[in-house]
Amino acid sequence: MHILDVINKTTPFFEKHGIESPRLNIELLLAHLLKKKRLDLYVEFERELDEATLQKLRELVKRRAAGEPLQYITGEAEFFGLKFAVDRRVLIPRPETELLVETVLERLKAAGSRQQAGAIAPTASEASTLTIIDVGTGSGCIAVALAKGLMATGPSRTRDSSRSRDACATGEIEIYATDASPEALEVAASNAARHGVEKNIRFLPGDLLDVLPDSLQVDAVVSNPPYIATGELAKLPREVRDFEPVRALTAGEDGLEVIRRLVTNARRVLGPSGFVALEIGAGQRVAVEALFVKAGYEIDRVAKDLQGHERVIVACPKPL
Repeated sequence: MHILDVINKTTPFFEKHGIESPRLNIELLLAHLLKKKRLDLYVEFERELDEATLQKLRELVKRRAAGEPLQYITGEAEFFGLKFAVDRRVLIPRPETELLVETVLERLKAAGSRQQAGAIAPTASEASTLTIIDVGTGSGCIAVALAKGLMATGPSRTRDSSRSRDACATGEIEIYATDASPEALEVAASNAARHGVEKNIRFLPGDLLDVLPDSLQVDAVVSNPPYIATGELAKLPREVRDFEPVRALTAGEDGLEVIRRLVTNARRVLGPSGFVALEIGAGQRVAVEALFVKAGYEIDRVAKDLQGHERVIVACPKPL
C-alpha cells in the first residue's frame, strides 16, 4: 500500500471516530513512524510501505482512534519552539501556557530595566543570580522554556531573546522545579537534559512549596496549577479526561483549591520585589484576584490568550 493510499483510507476512519483534523493526524503518525518531516511525505506519496511498517502503523492508528492523544503516541510535544518528551506521567503542554512563559519573561525584563535605571531595589536573590520557582513542573516545559529564554540560547523565539539578555546579562539563572509526582520529575529532568539546561534547574519532589526552605527568597513563583473543578472532569474531551493525569487537571469543587494554597504560601519565599505568575482557567480572574488581594498582593497585570480569555495573572506582595 502506498503512502497516499494509507492517508486516504485512514482519514475517514479517524473522522468516523471523532478525531479532529483527521488527515493531519494520519500524516503526523506516518511522519513519526517513518522518521520524516510531515511535508516530506508529499514527495513520497507513491512510496510502497512494507507489511512490517503497516502493522506498526495499524497499532498507532488504533491507539489514536481510541482517543489517546497524538503527543503520547509520538512521545513528543512542541512548546515555545522546543520539543519536549511527554507520556502519560505528565500533562501535555498547551499553547495557552506559552503565554505564561512570555508574560514572565516580559516581567523580568521590565524589572531588570528598572534596576538598571536605579528605580527599584535589587531583586530578592543575590544581584548575580535570578531565582525562579516553577511549581508543579510536570514535563518541565515552563522551567526549561524560561531557562532557555533567559539564557538566550537555542531555538527560542527571536522576540524573546532581547528580553532574556536584559534579564540575566549580569548573572546566573537558578530555577527550582517542584512536583508531587516523582514520575513527572523523571520526565522533566530528561527534558532539561535534552535542552542543555540541567545545570540551571533543580528538580525537587514535594507538594507545592513545602519542600523549599524558609531561608530561600526568589524573584518569581511561576505555576500552571490544576484549575478545573472536579465536577467538570466528565465534560472534558476524552483525550484529556481518559488519558492525562487527573491530579494535574482538577483542584477541588471550585477548581481553586491549589491556587488558594499557592497564593497563601508564596509570600514565604518571595523577595521584596518578587512576583507570582499563574495560569488560570477561563472565567476565574475575579475569584483569583480576590484571593491575591486577601493575601496582601497587588495585581500587576492580567494577560489574555488568543481566544480572549484572561489566562495569566501576575501579582506582587504589598510591602509589609
